[in-house]
Amino acid sequence: MSGRNKSKKLINAIIEGIDNVKGSEICLLDLRKLENRVCDYFIICDGNSNTQVSAIVSSVTKKVSKELKDKPWGVEGTENAEWILLDYVDVVVHVFQKTKREFYDLEGLWGDAQNIEIK
Repeated sequence: MSGRNKSKKLINAIIEGIDNVKGSEICLLDLRKLENRVCDYFIICDGNSNTQVSAIVSSVTKKVSKELKDKPWGVEGTENAEWILLDYVDVVVHVFQKTKREFYDLEGLWGDAQNIEIK
């Protein structure tokens, strides 16, 4: 499977995992044309509480594991579940509580990235 096709399948599985537990404001940033990027894509979403943030992360990891037999290389932020990061190397998922997402404003920090519409 080519790298591009693998990334597309991973992105689709992640977005489905987010949708399954009603994650909101899903944003896909394409970082591939930027210098000094940390990965190819960011997927950003938010939940209403630490419980929902944890549920989104659980749903995403289960969906990716089941469909692609893959797991994140790293997971950060599970202690307080205000901002949990899932690192799938080429795709990094940021699951925020709404107030933390507004405060850190990753979309603004990475404003030169292409924001891909999620349908």
